[in-house]
Amino acid sequence: MKKLLIAFSLIACLTSLVSCIGNDDDNAIAPKPRAFYRLNFPEKKYKLYDSLCPFSFQTPVYSFVENDKGKNAQPCWLNIFYPLYKAQLYVSYSELHNDLARHLEDSRELAVKHQVKASGLDEEVLINDSAHVYGLLYDISGNSASAIQFYITDSTRNFLRGSLYFNCPPNIDSLKIVIDYIRIDIMHMIKTFKWKREKK
Repeated sequence: MKKLLIAFSLIACLTSLVSCIGNDDDNAIAPKPRAFYRLNFPEKKYKLYDSLCPFSFQTPVYSFVENDKGKNAQPCWLNIFYPLYKAQLYVSYSELHNDLARHLEDSRELAVKHQVKASGLDEEVLINDSAHVYGLLYDISGNSASAIQFYITDSTRNFLRGSLYFNCPPNIDSLKIVIDYIRIDIMHMIKTFKWKREKK
C-alpha cells in the first residue's frame, strides 16, 4: 500500500512538471517594446510679442520670451522657451549693412553642419510680400541637435535667424511628434512677423 501511494505521488508530480513545460504561446515571455511618454498638447492660442526691437510676431501662450543673456548676445537676440517640452527657439537679429550675402551663407553653413548627424535636410521657401518677409526654413531630420532652422529678411535692412533645440539627447523616435507640433508655431510666427521699419 505504501509503495502504491509513493507511485501515485510520483506520477502526479511528473504530470504537473510536464504540463508546466508545455508549448503555450500565450504564456511565452517576450521583451516589451520601448515606450514613450504620452503627450497631451495644449490648444493652439497665440499672443503678440512686441518690444523695442524692430519687429513683432505672435508666439504661443504656452511659451515665454526672454532676452538672450549669453556672453556674446546682441540686442534683440531672444530665446523663446517651451517649458512643457524642454525646447528652446534661439532667435538672433542683425541689422544689414550691405552684407546680406554673408548672413545668408552663415545661415546655410549653420544648417548644413547638422547633416553629420541628420538623415536629411529639406528646405521650404518663405515669402510674404505684403510684410516684406522673405526667407528659408530648414527641416533637419534624424538625430541632429537642431531639428528646425530658418532665416527671414526684408532683403535690405533686417535679418533674423532662428534655430530650435531640445534640452535632452536628440532622439527622433520620441521627439518627432513634438517637433511637428512646434513647427506649426514657428510657421505661425513667420506668417505674423512684421518689421517695424518701413522698407526703403
